[in-house]
Amino acid sequence: MSFQPERVQGLCFDVDGTLRDTDDQYVHKLSTWIDKLKFLFPRINSHKTSRRLVMGLETPAHFFYNLLDWLTIDDEIVTFGSWLHDKRILKPQNEFLIISGVESCLSHLSKKFQMAIVSARGERGTMAFLDHFNLTHFFNCIATGQTVSRTKPQPDPVLWAADQMGLSPENCLMIGDTTVDIRAGRTAGAQTIGVLSGFGSEHELKNENADLVLKSVADLPDILTN
Repeated sequence: MSFQPERVQGLCFDVDGTLRDTDDQYVHKLSTWIDKLKFLFPRINSHKTSRRLVMGLETPAHFFYNLLDWLTIDDEIVTFGSWLHDKRILKPQNEFLIISGVESCLSHLSKKFQMAIVSARGERGTMAFLDHFNLTHFFNCIATGQTVSRTKPQPDPVLWAADQMGLSPENCLMIGDTTVDIRAGRTAGAQTIGVLSGFGSEHELKNENADLVLKSVADLPDILTN
């Protein structure tokens, strides 16, 4: 089925790789570590190697998170992580990068659509990013990894967001950078758009039957408001 923009009344946004540039952030950090080993591997391209490693870790990471969800211990893991942050055992994440064009895109779209966050990340990390860039006020509701009992790729957070916005899931659009986002939206009955600003490749997103694949969320206004 081809994308039908006339159906869309509400937008559901993933965060990491969609609004937040976590991909480049992880690649940069990994590159720094690899550079320290250059004396062992003088011919290695640290940036290229880092990007391949980060992309390759996407599937196992989502599998592990959803395994915790299936075992019903994901809340306990997040609580433990928060305790580590509070005790200063883990260094708080204060460095945030935002995908180019996100702020103007959200400002433009919020004038026409209801909007929601649908993230598998915990509440602390999600809100820290949104508040850092003053994005929170754009959204009618925010679903994190602990908002509903089952997170993406299950449809539950998309269905929750649709209900909070007072919309039918069929009138919602799930936007994300991974197959997990596309599967969650599609299973909920929403239309889906994959973006290439994060972990997912065009082939993977199309293979998961995304209704449309764009370079980034900055391209959304041209698709939805013309």
